[in-house]
Amino acid sequence: MTQISPQNPNGNSVKSAVKKSRKAGKTQDEIVYAHIFDAILEQRLAPGTKLNEESLGEIFGVSRTIVRRALSRLGHEQVVNLRPNKGAIVACPSIEEARQIVFARRVVEKAVTELVVDNALDAQIDNLKQMVLDEQACFARGDRGAGIRLSGEFHLQLAEMADNPPLLSFQRSLVSQCSLIIAQYESGSKSHCSYDEHFELIDAIRQRNKPLALQLMQHHLDHIENKLKLDDEVSSDDLRAIFADVVSDK
Repeated sequence: MTQISPQNPNGNSVKSAVKKSRKAGKTQDEIVYAHIFDAILEQRLAPGTKLNEESLGEIFGVSRTIVRRALSRLGHEQVVNLRPNKGAIVACPSIEEARQIVFARRVVEKAVTELVVDNALDAQIDNLKQMVLDEQACFARGDRGAGIRLSGEFHLQLAEMADNPPLLSFQRSLVSQCSLIIAQYESGSKSHCSYDEHFELIDAIRQRNKPLALQLMQHHLDHIENKLKLDDEVSSDDLRAIFADVVSDK
């Protein structure tokens, strides 16, 4: 199991970002939450990573109480498991949990897409396109982590444009959980072409073509799900299961 070290090689940049966020009016726990959330979206925090309160406090220059508040919020969003007397870890969704999360994501994305086609302003659509251009640039220069984060933020931005706070809240949890699922269960090539599908979806939204937008979103989610290995043929730490053929021969 991976554990965060307080010896963060980018400690100065982290503390600088924290100072900037404080000037922007964010509370300390909001800042810590945002950094951990982004690290999950970028898949820099792998499923099962131990989130040591003391280490995080040193990294961000805050008290353990502040860290605990941020972790509590992430726990509420189900991307962090809060274990009594054992500390917090980044969630490791089971296969069945992953299937349920993907299904829930489809339901929410459908509602979001319908509302966005109805409500999106031209300026919001322009901002969304710029986000996808930034995503494309990240992958082009090999910054996969930032590209993955922007890919997730694209869907969060759609939820904001839908102008429905409950849906946005659901989406924040589902997008980050899906990032964990991708890190845990994605098979085959690590290449990404999400920005191509994002561009197509933006065009359909700009045209106010709801059937096409819904079709493109469905295709996009199919593409994500098809790269996941969510069957039951996975490795196990159960010795009896691993050596079941040997036992049956006795």
